[in-house]
Amino acid sequence: MSTPKARVIAFYLPQFHPIPENDEWWGEGFTEWTAVRRATPQFPGHVQPKVPTELGYYDLRDPAVRQAQADLARAHGIEGFCYWHYWVGNGRRLLEAPFDAVLNSGEPDFPFCLGWANHDWKGTIFGAGKRCLLKQEYPGQADFDAHFELLVKAFQDPRYIRVDGKPLFYIYLPAQIPNCKQLLTDWRQRAWDAGLNGLFVIGGLAEGYTAASLGLDGIHISRHRHIERAERQRRQRLLKRLKFLPPVHEGLQKRWSKGPRIYRYHAAIRQVLARRYRDNEYPTIVPNWDTTPRYADDATIYADARPDVFQKHVREALKKVQDRTIQQRIVFLKSWNEWAEGNYIEPDQEFGRARLECLRRELMPG
Repeated sequence: MSTPKARVIAFYLPQFHPIPENDEWWGEGFTEWTAVRRATPQFPGHVQPKVPTELGYYDLRDPAVRQAQADLARAHGIEGFCYWHYWVGNGRRLLEAPFDAVLNSGEPDFPFCLGWANHDWKGTIFGAGKRCLLKQEYPGQADFDAHFELLVKAFQDPRYIRVDGKPLFYIYLPAQIPNCKQLLTDWRQRAWDAGLNGLFVIGGLAEGYTAASLGLDGIHISRHRHIERAERQRRQRLLKRLKFLPPVHEGLQKRWSKGPRIYRYHAAIRQVLARRYRDNEYPTIVPNWDTTPRYADDATIYADARPDVFQKHVREALKKVQDRTIQQRIVFLKSWNEWAEGNYIEPDQEFGRARLECLRRELMPG
């Protein structure tokens, strides 16, 4: 097998098994599949619900499922999974069972890293209003110490993904962490003390911050916030120009005030890669985006997300990192299995393995 052109690391959602919190919030036995199955089309030609094929409506407590996912990812050039890790403070974790099983069993033998999903759990997802279901907390040094002691067990695993010899750790919202730079300085020293070569930390982009100000080694350039902000600004400019045509102005206002936000996939992904990337900035490839299972008629939808357009998207993303050393040639895939957000690359009824094959063709030509 040829060497991939880049290190594609796929975000991996563990919310495909029941937990007590989801039972309480959404009903007994709730998993991501519950929302995926009940989704309905929002316009003519809109394909919903999305239906998995080869892997089925799986339960991630099943080791055979986890092995099949790893085999499929490896065969198509993906280096490893970035498992979302939920440490919400005071030693509390959520959705930890699948990764704990991977770590403790040694299977599958497939590279991985962890991504700290340090966000509040809000009721707007799955239609429970605006209330905060569970707040992300940072209670202090003792909690940071306990968190690192948990993480270091994963960092020491031989399967753990490294960048220039350092374990790769991802933080979703680094700017939300009090004294993030000092925390990461402390964790790097602790990693050295544990016999590791420090840490390589990549975080999500936050307006008004830099990688250096947060103590990060790199910034992940995500997708949707700047795309949707640009679209809002475009609509505002158009409405301003049309204010002297009241019927048209009012019609557009009414149309845009309700219903899903629909973008053309090819235009949206062009925005993802529009910027010039610095050496410490890492791009995203996005197979699709359709949050109908979570938000129904308030969803964000990328229309016409065909595999051939995705292949062009992959090609352009790889160009952004082609001049870097192989260790730094990192591209994030958003995502392996976020079915309720529509950004997944696992086989489905609509396209089968087509997106995976497009990824493989660009990553491993010949």
